[in-house]
Amino acid sequence: MNLLTLLCHSREFRSQLESSRDRLYRLAYAWSHDPHLSDDLVQETLAKALKNSGQLRDPKAMNTWLFSILANCWRDHFRRSRATVDVDDIVYFHDVTPEHEHGQHEVVTRVRQAVAELPLAQRQVLTLVDLEGFSYIEVAQILEIPIGTVMSRLSRARRALKQYLLDLAPSETEQAPRAKLRSVP
Repeated sequence: MNLLTLLCHSREFRSQLESSRDRLYRLAYAWSHDPHLSDDLVQETLAKALKNSGQLRDPKAMNTWLFSILANCWRDHFRRSRATVDVDDIVYFHDVTPEHEHGQHEVVTRVRQAVAELPLAQRQVLTLVDLEGFSYIEVAQILEIPIGTVMSRLSRARRALKQYLLDLAPSETEQAPRAKLRSVP
C-alpha cells in the first residue's frame, strides 16, 4: 500500500469517525444522563478507535464496531464508579419549562423520563434498537450478550415503558369532567 492510499484511507476513516460522533453522544447520554460523562465516553471511544483502526476488518461494520467500543468504555466506567454511585445523583428529566407544557414537548419529556427509569440493561438495548436502529444481531455483538437476551430485554423495556406512560396518562375522568345531563320532562 503506497503512502497516498494510506493517507486517503486514514482521511476517510477519520471522516467516518467524525460523522459517528453525534450518534455516539446520543447513546452515551441516553445511558448516562450526564453530558460531561457522555463527552468523556465519546472521546475515549474515538481515541480507542483511532488507536485500534487496524482491528476493523469490515468498513461496513464500522458503526457496530464503534458502538461496541462505546459499550466497553461505558462498562469500564461503570465498573470503576460502581461503588460511588448514589441514587440521589441520578438525573431524571423533571425540568418543566413553558415549551414542555405544550403537547409534543410534554410527551417527549415523559418518554425521556420513562426511559431514564428503566434498568440500565433494558435502557441500553432499547436505545440501540429503537433510537439508533441497530438490528438484534448487531446489538448482541455490541453488548456481547446472546440475541435471546437482547429480545427479552427489549420486550421487557417496551412493556415497562408502555405501562409507565399509561400510568402517567390522565384517566378519562381527569381529562374533562363531564356533567351527566338528565332530560327535563
